[in-house]
Order: sequence, then C-alpha cells, then structure tokens
Amino acid sequence: MERIKQFLKRKDIVISAKRYGIDALGAMAQGLFASLLMGTIISTLGEQAGIEILVTIGTYAKLATGPAMAVAIGHALHTPPLALFSLAAVGAAANELGGAGGPLAVLIVTVFAAEFGKAVSKETKIDILVTPFVTIMAGILIALFCAPGIGMAAGAVGNAIMWATELRPFAMGIVISVIVGIALTLPISSAAVCAALGLTGLAGGAALAGCCAQMVGFAVLSFRENGWGGLFAQGIGTSMLQMGNIVKNPRIWLPAILTSAITGPITTCVFQIQMNGAAVASGMGTCGLVGQIGVYTGWLTDIAAGTKTAITALDWMGLILVCFLLPGVLSWLFGFVFRKIGWIREDDLKLDL
Repeated sequence: MERIKQFLKRKDIVISAKRYGIDALGAMAQGLFASLLMGTIISTLGEQAGIEILVTIGTYAKLATGPAMAVAIGHALHTPPLALFSLAAVGAAANELGGAGGPLAVLIVTVFAAEFGKAVSKETKIDILVTPFVTIMAGILIALFCAPGIGMAAGAVGNAIMWATELRPFAMGIVISVIVGIALTLPISSAAVCAALGLTGLAGGAALAGCCAQMVGFAVLSFRENGWGGLFAQGIGTSMLQMGNIVKNPRIWLPAILTSAITGPITTCVFQIQMNGAAVASGMGTCGLVGQIGVYTGWLTDIAAGTKTAITALDWMGLILVCFLLPGVLSWLFGFVFRKIGWIREDDLKLDL
C-alpha cells in the first residue's frame, strides 16, 4: 500500500473531491466556453449581420467542443504533454457518445484517461508510443462502455428537473435559482453543472436568474467598498471574488441569496424566461453577458422553429429586470437593512483589486 501511495504521489495523481469536483469541473466549463459557447456567439453574430464567414467560424468552433473540454480537464489535472494532447481524441468520443449528457461523460471519461496517461508517462523508453496509446485506448474504451449510460443518466436528471419546473414553476424557480446561484459563487462551476445536466427551458431561466442575482447583487452591494472596478469585476466577471469575504462573514451572502429566491419565481411564473440556447449559458449569469446572449439565441432558435412568432417588448423587459435591475435593487435593499443591524460591517465586502 505504501508503494502505491508513493507512486501516486510521484505521478501527481491526487484522488480528491477538490481535484475532480472543483479543478476538473471548472476547467471543463472553460473548455466548453471556449468552444461551444463562443462558437454559438460567433455564429449568432454572423447570422444577424449576414456575414457567412462568421457562421462558418462559429460552426468549426462548436465542432471542437469535446476535445476542448477534455484538454482543459487534462490541463487542470496536470497531465503531461503526450497524454494531454491525446485527450483530444478521448473528448471527441465521449462527447459524441454521451449525447445530451456529453459534458458529464467527457468529465468522467477524461479523468480516468488522464490518470492512466499520467501513470504510464515516462515509464518506458518508448514513451512517445506508450503514453498516447494507453491514454487513447483507455479513454475511448471507457467512453464506448460508459458514456452512453452517463449521458442518459445526466439527461434523465436534467429532464426531471425541467419537468418539475414546468409542473411547479414557483417552488422550483426558487430552488433552482438559489442552488445554481450559490454554485456560481462557490469555487465550483455552475456553468459546468448546467451543461452536464442540460438545463434549458424554464429551469435554465431560473438558473440564469440565480446567477445574475449573485453577480449583479454582489457588484451593487459592494460598490461602497470597491467602486467601479469592483462593479465590473463582479458584475461582468464573477462573484466568486467574494468567497474569501464570505468565509470570514457568511452573512454578506444573504442579500444575494434572498434576491435569487425572489427573482427565480419571477422568471418562471411572471416572465416565463426560457434558456433555449446552449445549456452552459444557464450557469453563466452576466459573465461577459453570455447568459443574456444565450436567451437571445434561444429566441432566434424558437422563431426559426416556429414555436415563437417574434421577440416582444415584454421579452426584453423581463430579461432586463431579472438579470440587471431587480438583482441590483433588491440586493442593495437587503444590504441596507443588514448594514443597519450590524450583520454587514464596514469593509466586509472589500476586495483586493
């Protein structure tokens, strides 16, 4: 047993929730963003502007989704070069075989393939042959046997959540908005969670509302301490910047959480905002306005499919209210009360920017 521990340590194979559930998951979201999501944005710009070359570029970017996620995960796991590059083939296979649950299949399969590749890396004199061979063989064999099942399971969970949201939009609007919003601020990836479960429709809209409540909420709430730099860093960047302050004083999280509990059901019951673009956009909030672009591309998709006649003024009003105005106003109001009663003290929200 001691020899095994020493071998794993030498190979930097760390079997832990942080390595696989935070580092790998977060990296997967970045790979997804740099391929599928960015490709969708570029394609949409091309379609709206009538520039065919942008549509073509976006299409090629989307085709690289599986490889991009796998290589990103491998990088997070400190995979050596030959194994890392071999993960592109593994990601392509897992994403295709996983179907709607492709991102989750890629995550699980790539973790195993990367660790196998790391285990054999530089252990023989013909490393240039052995490492890619083992990485690709192990990864694709696992994908062939497991990815379809993983994809079906993820799809079933996602469909159950979306079905429950359609059935009980008020209660599920609160639950999804609060949970996904919290996930966005925690050092895990809400985008990856939404992508893995394929959260779209009303459930995706609720998830978007929760993320916006956290990002815009913290941006406005901490404006006194952080000014314009903090407003943009959190409002268009990430509310994860506040995680250190939350650990020191968890009460500073309450305004954003309470706001998400309000905007979630408003999204599902009043404006019925649906995320019918890429599922990953449901967990992006206002980061680079990706969530809002996702809703917009969903509108265009619905119009093209004939399920929506046009984008209305109510659509735009709902999106602006839920994503920007309500999170800012409600978080400020809750923050005002909590500052008055001493739950939020001076500099509790200060960032080192």
